[in-house]
Amino acid sequence: MGTSTSDDAGVFRIAPDLALVQTVDFFTPIVDDAYDWGRITAANALSDVYAMGARPLTALQLVGWPRDQLPFELLGDVVRGGADVMVEAGCVITGGHSIDDREPKYGFAVTGTVHPDRIVTNAGAEVGDRLVITKPLGTGIAATAIKAGQCPEHLRATVTESMSSLNASAAEAMASIGVNAATDVTGFGLGGHLREMLTGSGSSAEIETDSLPVFEGVRELLDAGHYPGGSARNLASIDPHVRGDVDHDIRRIIADAQTSGGLLISVPAEATDDLVSEISARGSDAWVIGTITEGDAGTITLR
Repeated sequence: MGTSTSDDAGVFRIAPDLALVQTVDFFTPIVDDAYDWGRITAANALSDVYAMGARPLTALQLVGWPRDQLPFELLGDVVRGGADVMVEAGCVITGGHSIDDREPKYGFAVTGTVHPDRIVTNAGAEVGDRLVITKPLGTGIAATAIKAGQCPEHLRATVTESMSSLNASAAEAMASIGVNAATDVTGFGLGGHLREMLTGSGSSAEIETDSLPVFEGVRELLDAGHYPGGSARNLASIDPHVRGDVDHDIRRIIADAQTSGGLLISVPAEATDDLVSEISARGSDAWVIGTITEGDAGTITLR
């Protein structure tokens, strides 16, 4: 499995009962605290493995650091944050590579394993499936306000903790219940990643906007003008494929570029309650936000 369906990770079968799952992700600071940046980066990189229904095993660190402008002690905080989350995930950091870079960058290349028959792709959604999401939306808007020093402390703490949390429990619940498709909601926003799922599956979807989970306080930040450039590009990309006369702010939130967002899962309707209950029993949240429908592939209708 490669890039043809825009899936979250590459998959390479090495034996009849074993496949490698590989992904890489890194980015510039998303929050001001170095330790939290490391935690968020690790959780974000691991998320692609979880979205494929796989278990992470090893990781390689990627570091870009302005050695003459920022102290190495600060880099130590970043690396410590990443390592703590990798330990939590049971994933071993086996090495990495660093370069001198004018702008700090941090990330991981992660390798996991999965049985080839239990891979969860983003292209298996079936008409009638229900759509479940496992983290609230709005991290891009909040992060933009954080960088501007205008994010309320309670929201900063809540969003940081969400971005640092693993999608492991949701992935375990998927494996337990059985689902048709999944992806993680990251840089392309809910709308962009849902559209990839729909295009790969040859289907469309209806989203119940009143059911969308949004971090409390994000709408106020949006009203204050905090909207990242990446989210604006996402909105321009998905807007021609979105139907429904809803509040423009809803469209902007759906397009908001997420960092270390939740899993978006397409599950048979009859198994939806079981999946939500299983995710909750494992200590995570889940919201049912829509339905896979017949129609032009990649089309999203907002209700």
